[in-house]
Amino acid sequence: MKSTSSDLKRYEDTTRMNHWAIALLFFLAALSGLAFFHPSFYFLTNLFGGGPWTRILHPYLGLLMALLFIGIYVKLWRDNILVPVDQEWLSKTGEMFKGNKDGMPPVGKYNAGQKLVFWSMTISLVVLVLTGILFWHAWFPDFPVVLRRIGVLLHAFAAVVLVLTVIVHIYAAIWVKGTTRAMTKGTVSRGWAQANHPLWHKEMTRNDR
Repeated sequence: MKSTSSDLKRYEDTTRMNHWAIALLFFLAALSGLAFFHPSFYFLTNLFGGGPWTRILHPYLGLLMALLFIGIYVKLWRDNILVPVDQEWLSKTGEMFKGNKDGMPPVGKYNAGQKLVFWSMTISLVVLVLTGILFWHAWFPDFPVVLRRIGVLLHAFAAVVLVLTVIVHIYAAIWVKGTTRAMTKGTVSRGWAQANHPLWHKEMTRNDR
């Protein structure tokens, strides 16, 4: 999937549009959920038309986000399977933080850190959907109170994990120069690919003359 002589295609337009739609829904779901996390955040309900509307919209925002994420999952899960080299990569993350990319083992389309972010998001969203159903009174009013209480705790925990994971995701995208371009333009430079994902670069340029 090459684009031009100087760039490599990393993401299709549909994948990028899906990504940004998920990002928007994440922030809306996170803000509406945070409004009920603690009374000091209740003022956030003003963004959604007040408390009742926030309570109504939050589960739909979360469910739509999860449904759109399925599209990302289907396209990318194979590239995010953990392989033996990922353990070596994780053991040398200190070198990466020092800026010593030459000290890191070569990786394919995604490194171990990116793969862990992907699976953390996947698992968190699954837990959020399953636990959210337990106390979505409008559609599922008959679950036992004990299950609802457990569901609330697990839902909050998964939400915190997801928020922290997204923060790491955003920070890494900004920290590694040239990464955000992959999700804005869909392409990366060959130099970026060779420096950060040499095995993927080799695969993408195999047929070059």
